[in-house]
Order: sequence, then structure tokens, then C-alpha cells
Amino acid sequence: MEKFITDHEAMGEKAEIAHEEVVQIAQLTDEEKVLERTLRRRIDSLIMPLVILVYLMNYIDRNNYAAAKLQGLQQDLSLVGSDYETGLSILFVGYILMQVPSNMLLNYMGRPSLYLGFFTSAWGLVSALTSQVTSYGGIVACRFILGLVEAPFFAGVLFYLSKWYTKKELALRMSIFYSGSLLSGAFGNLIAAGILDGLAGKQGMSAWQWLYIIEGSITVAIGLAICLVLPDFPETWKLLTPEMKHVANRRLAIEAAEADVDEGGSATQLKGLKLAFTDIKTYALAIIYMAIAAASGFQNFFPTLTETLGYSHTISLLLVAPPYVFMVFYSLLHSCLSDRYEHRFWFLVAPIPLTIVGFIIFMATDSFGPRYFSFFLMIFVFAQNGTLYSWIANAIPRPPAKRAAAYAFINSVANSASIWTPYTYNDAPYYRLAMGVCIGMQILGAVTATFLYLHLRALNQQLERLENEATILTERELRRLQQTADVEGIDIAAARRLQKGFRYVT
Repeated sequence: MEKFITDHEAMGEKAEIAHEEVVQIAQLTDEEKVLERTLRRRIDSLIMPLVILVYLMNYIDRNNYAAAKLQGLQQDLSLVGSDYETGLSILFVGYILMQVPSNMLLNYMGRPSLYLGFFTSAWGLVSALTSQVTSYGGIVACRFILGLVEAPFFAGVLFYLSKWYTKKELALRMSIFYSGSLLSGAFGNLIAAGILDGLAGKQGMSAWQWLYIIEGSITVAIGLAICLVLPDFPETWKLLTPEMKHVANRRLAIEAAEADVDEGGSATQLKGLKLAFTDIKTYALAIIYMAIAAASGFQNFFPTLTETLGYSHTISLLLVAPPYVFMVFYSLLHSCLSDRYEHRFWFLVAPIPLTIVGFIIFMATDSFGPRYFSFFLMIFVFAQNGTLYSWIANAIPRPPAKRAAAYAFINSVANSASIWTPYTYNDAPYYRLAMGVCIGMQILGAVTATFLYLHLRALNQQLERLENEATILTERELRRLQQTADVEGIDIAAARRLQKGFRYVT
């Protein structure tokens, strides 16, 4: 305690250090900025393509169940009543159970390449073996196991990318990353249409069996490649020079006002879990994400919804692609603007009125033109995701153990919506119950986002007051400053000046 008191007194004595020195500490030098541009290009050219590719396969393997429904799965497995919906929702039970322990283990291990690569191959294998099930019990078991082995990927990648990119870079990258799922919605159904047309009956197997075999085998190969190619963290990436590694860590420390490291020790992960669960921002973000996930539940029935337009199974699958392709390009523009103006709230709530109009049109009309147009409005719900992911990264910036637990918890709550929403899609062809739920969830998301926006503004006002060096700091705050000072190679007074300027993005 005496050491902290002494350090605190030293801060007061050094409070008059020149402004130029403060600026130098709190931002990258010109030489470091040159290295930062090279660093960013290397990250973008290797990491982003890999995670997008895996995310594409993640959604294809998860959602081929909806395409398989049109390819004879229900008939071959004798699914009746709500059997299909149970098979759809059971995946998310396993998915949720694994979320928090998986992300804590990922942060503890510190080897995302092996961890994510292994589970990618695992879910590819489970998907391929799903082709051999012959009963309702078999498909339910495979879907549950698929949820368990898919769980580490999404929340793990969100945490992983937050270790590489700053908050100003994240919205666009998160949107690019999420484009993998949108592309899977488009091309996954195009692939399914091709399999339906060309492989049905080959080798005595149905089209849906070939769908699982082909897509699962590709995923296994990609997972093995991830183990070999994906870099773990900046400090362990061999393609980076020592100077680049320093810049990679320093720019995140500057942005977050402290070093992006855990305190260490066996209790670190549990402490991170406690920090995440005692932060009201975690719950607000979880509710917002759950609302988006519930409102986007129609994606699990998209081929079924397009089938109401009155065309064949193959055409119904093909009609799914255009709305997804449109959203790939729009979501990138949406996130670019969010990054440029450094706002999250307004870009999160802006698509909500459009989606509500889309849901209303679908359940109020039955002609081809208006109903197909409604899909292009409904799919605006996916424009919210990239904005939300980057908002999470900034709202819960440090330490890593807290961020890892928060990502997993938020993703768990969000995916809980996928357990019950399938049972609302049971009143064809208008699906008024499901569309009403989607509207209600969008309104809930808007209300919760408004609360978070006001809360972050209040926190920013507190941070502004704490920048006054005459403010007395607590022992815990002093410990965090000391840790940052040790990592940066500066004294504790300089570490406090480093904290100046940090604000939550609203």
C-alpha cells in the first residue's frame, strides 16, 4: 500500500511534464505510424480472408439443414409434427452450453490457430457424418453435437479480432467478417440447388446426403489449413518484425488507455468472468444481440419462405441468393460509414424501421412482387451485426479475460433465441406469429440500444472528470496503471497520461 501512495505522490510531482511529451506517449510516432500501415495490410491480407472463409463454411454447415428440408430430409427420416423444428433448435442448446467455457479456455490457451482449426475440422466431420443418419433421434443427436463443436468459433473469432484491430478499424472488419455468413446464405443455397439438380440418387443416396458429405468434407480440409496458417497473436507471429510486434500491442494499449494483458495467475479467467457478469454493458449488449438474432430467425426458413412464392424447390433455393448478395455490399457500406463517423447507436437502429416494414409486407400480401421485395427489407436486419460486433469490442475493451467471457456470454444469450423462434414458423403461408415476433424483437433491440447509448455517454462524462490529475485514484486503479507502465516501459505518471483521451464509442 505504501508503494502505491508513493507512486501517487510522484504523479503529482510530475504533473507539469511538457504537453509535447504527453502527446508522444499517448499516440504513435511518425515512424510507428508507417509500420502500422504495413502491419494493417499484413493482417488484412492473411487473417481476414481466413476467418471469412471459415465463417462461410460455418454458416453453410449449420444452415444446410434448411436446404435439406427441400431435398427430401423430412421424408427420408420420417419427420412429423414439430420434429423438424426440434432438430433445428437443438443445435443451439449445445452451442450455448459451450460458449462461455470455450472462450475462457481459448484465452487461457493462447493458441487460436490450433483451437479454432481443430473445432472447424470437428464440425466439418460431424456435418459429413450427418449424411448417414436414418431417424429422428439420429438427426437430433448430430445437430446437438454440431452445436457443441461449432460453439468455439464465432465468439472466439470476435475476441481474436479484437486482439488485432483498433475500434476505428473494427466495424468494417466485423462487417467483412460477417459477410461470410451472408455469402453462405447466397452461395450455400446455390450449391444446394446444384446438388439437388445433379446428384440426387447417385450412389443410392438422396440429394440432402450429398449436400452434407460435400460441404462437411470441404470444412474438414479448411480446418486443417487454419491450424497451419492462422497466426495466433501479434507477439507470436513470425512474419512480424520486433518493431511491428511492438506497434501492434502499443496501438491497442493507447486506444484502451491500458495494456491489453491479463494480470496473470490461476484465478485470472474466473476474475474475467466475474468482471463481465458485473458489468451492466454486458447484459445490454446481450439483449440487443438476442433481439437481432430473434428477428433474423427467418434465415433458418428462408427456402421455405421463398417456396410460398409458388415455384419449384430448385427455383425456391435460387431465389434466396439475391437478397443475401445485396446485403453483402450494403452491409460493407453501412459499416464503412459507421467507422468514418465513429457512431454505433444510430447505425444500429437505422435499419430497424426498414425491417419492420418488410415483416409487415410479407404477412399482409401474397403476390410475388411485394412478397419478394419484403425479403430485401427484412434482410436489413443483418446490417446491424457488423455495427454491434464493433460496439461490443469498444464497450468492453479490457482486460482480455473479461472480454473473452463477455463475448461468449453475449453470443450465448443471442443464440438462445434460435432455440424457441423455430416454433413460431408454423402458420404458412403468412407466418404472422413469426413476423410479429420479429417486429417485437426489433423494438426491444432499439429500446435497449437507447439505454446503452445513454449509459455510455454518462461513462464518458465520468472519464472526462477523471482526466483531472488532481483526482485521487483507488488502489485498484493504481494497480492497473502500474501494469500498463510496466508493459510500456514508462513510469506510472506517464501511464496515467496515456489514459487521457479514451472514450467509449456511442
